[in-house]
Amino acid sequence: MPVARLIGNTVTSEIAMPNKVINRITDEAELRALIGGHPQDSTVAKIADRLTEVTRRFIDASPFVCVATASADGGLDVSPKGDPAGFVHVLDERTLLLPDRPGNRIADTFRNLMSDDRVALLFLIPGVGDTFRVNGRAIITDDRELLEPCAVKGRVPSVGILVTVQEAYTHCPKAIIRSELWNPERHLERSALPSQGEVVRSLHAEFDAAGYDRERAGRYERGEGLY
Repeated sequence: MPVARLIGNTVTSEIAMPNKVINRITDEAELRALIGGHPQDSTVAKIADRLTEVTRRFIDASPFVCVATASADGGLDVSPKGDPAGFVHVLDERTLLLPDRPGNRIADTFRNLMSDDRVALLFLIPGVGDTFRVNGRAIITDDRELLEPCAVKGRVPSVGILVTVQEAYTHCPKAIIRSELWNPERHLERSALPSQGEVVRSLHAEFDAAGYDRERAGRYERGEGLY
């Protein structure tokens, strides 16, 4: 159980490290001193409350977006979404449509949006260091007229997320540069990590990991469940 204590004017917190008192930063001035001050004017100038013909090109070129949501009771989620580049439709300078595709049916994103309409999007483009961020409000819709242009292989998504843009801006490439995310020499073979079946078996000892992995690989090879 996390424990927070006040020592002098500093809040300390023992979180997941019961044998060590961890200093907790709670004052913005102290934080600014540690990270080197405030953002440059040129950084702040990138933040807009709408898209432009220039910035929408990042969305049009992106095949992958991370969608962050929160629920009214404090739950959090970040879900990956991917499709051919441009799958997130720019309806106008303040509105995006993110079509849903078949997934695991846990529906964290949807359930969160039903109680808290805030949403944050992070668009990535393979080979490009800059990312693009959108913060806003969202609703879930089954509007057929909006969703029909999102069809893939003749399949119209049953629902989509309609996002009203409140903040939109490009994010510098430092994280991509440091991580070498697009450097193929840094890419791992999938076999270097536990399979999904092995992950489940680590939680449920009697689970048939090999059978699960074999069946799932077959479905993906046949393209089943993608659309």
